[in-house]
Amino acid sequence: MPLRTDISAQQPRVAGTTDSYQDNLDVDVLIVGAGFAGVYLLHRLRDELGLNVKVYEAGTELGGIWHWCQNCYPGARVDTPVPCYEYSFPSIWKEWTWKEKYPSWKELREYFKFVDQKLDIKKDVAFESRVISSEYDPKANKWVAKTEDGRTARCHYLINALGFAAKRSFPDWKGMENFKGEIHHSSFWPEGGVDVKGKKVAVVGTGATGIQLSQEIGQQAASTTVFQRTPNLCLPMRQRKLTAEEQNAAKDTYPEYFKHRMTTFAGFPYDFADKNTFDDSPEEREKFFEERWQNGGFEFWLATYKDMLFDWDANAETWNFWLKKTRERIKDPRKRDILAPTKAPHAWGTKRPSLEQNFYEVMDQPNNDVVDIKNNNVVEVKENGLVTEDGQFREFDIIALATGFDAVTGGMKNMGLKDINGIDINEKWAEGTKTYLGMTLSGHPNHFFLYGAQGPTAFSNGPSCVELQGEWIVDAIAKLRKENIQYLDATKEGEDRWFNYIKEINDKTLFPHTNSWYMGANIPGKVREQLNWPGGFPLYEEKTREVLNNGFEGFTTQPPAAAA
Repeated sequence: MPLRTDISAQQPRVAGTTDSYQDNLDVDVLIVGAGFAGVYLLHRLRDELGLNVKVYEAGTELGGIWHWCQNCYPGARVDTPVPCYEYSFPSIWKEWTWKEKYPSWKELREYFKFVDQKLDIKKDVAFESRVISSEYDPKANKWVAKTEDGRTARCHYLINALGFAAKRSFPDWKGMENFKGEIHHSSFWPEGGVDVKGKKVAVVGTGATGIQLSQEIGQQAASTTVFQRTPNLCLPMRQRKLTAEEQNAAKDTYPEYFKHRMTTFAGFPYDFADKNTFDDSPEEREKFFEERWQNGGFEFWLATYKDMLFDWDANAETWNFWLKKTRERIKDPRKRDILAPTKAPHAWGTKRPSLEQNFYEVMDQPNNDVVDIKNNNVVEVKENGLVTEDGQFREFDIIALATGFDAVTGGMKNMGLKDINGIDINEKWAEGTKTYLGMTLSGHPNHFFLYGAQGPTAFSNGPSCVELQGEWIVDAIAKLRKENIQYLDATKEGEDRWFNYIKEINDKTLFPHTNSWYMGANIPGKVREQLNWPGGFPLYEEKTREVLNNGFEGFTTQPPAAAA
């Protein structure tokens, strides 16, 4: 089976029957992407501001990553507990209940079907509509977007709601086309699944996807071999079933719950403790760590001591506790030293830890294996297996590529986006990423984006970030219309200030010391820089609201003379 590498390699398109599919669309707002962000903004802008809004979605259903095959691989589920991972719309949560604390991809798809039933979203969405060109027409003061199948749309406001994992990353191994078994990137997993029973499976990569794939396939396949470049410092998920009764009994608290999540650093229902690591005695610290470890999820990461991501000695205390708890779960000494080495591979928490249910126990099984490829990478694919630099050949029937994404910036660089001077965003960002507020770009008038570069994005709970940034965009558009401002463009000075502010915050942390996708280090040739806002929700809201309340400080509201 050939390796699928591009989202355009789909089944033949089915012509849509609504006006959303017509050629030469002319609307107030065009949103690109129908995941959490696109659906949220469509509802707010269409139903509450009364604008003519359409959405272009490359996939075939609502849900963004949850309806792409991107997240239908074995074990795929969200790493945020509900009700945190959902919309705060009362019309949705009052009638919806979940089956699990951390829902699977199947349940997320059902959720989006319910959202559509309540908000009538799909009538204004054109599916199988991949945007390949987005350019600004200065004479008409409109954006012109073109789809892969030749349709054109014009809009006054263009909003990219692509998510931070819209562009896949593939290894450049020799001979990939020669493999005779099945080979799939995790984001293009076959909808009908892959039969792994009795098969030898290779899982390449140990990000969140690799962990979820491995712990699931490792219980079914004849053997599962994980190829690991860097250990994932996983945390226990503490998954459990939920009943409708317990959720309904708690719904009186939901309004305050949703308000509270927006006041925490990362949009979760918990936050860093207001004390430093060495404020506690060793005994108190052990108890503090143990409580968060037993609670599960990201509490050991995002509800720990406030200096953990700033101070090396404090970070070492966290690492030592993680190491003790994890190594005791792995009986095989060789695997233990690969999966949980005694020397920290990086400062703890400076790479996103994955949540696991039984990953270490599954990998500890004698039929499964883990290969350290940090200094012994895969160099060639044979028709029936993989060869590493040391010349060793390992035979496989199935290869699962959990090799990640050109995260945060890749999606916007993959849609033919150009500024008012015709400069492609790939050229604009070639020497480094520049945005204003993590929602706008200089030279891109009336263009917004969210859950992307230099926003809270990867340091946040997705739905929380969508609502934080989405509300700013809705309020900005409402203000523009109220004040009859037809043109809004971020200045280069504004971009420079935002870039420098992010760098100033980031340089105080331990993040710059780690090669991670947060820093763009997972993609060869990509500029190494902090791609996310590292200052937390409260400071982000304060700074972005100041701009809105101070008459769009950092923007120009007048087109260049040549375009006027």
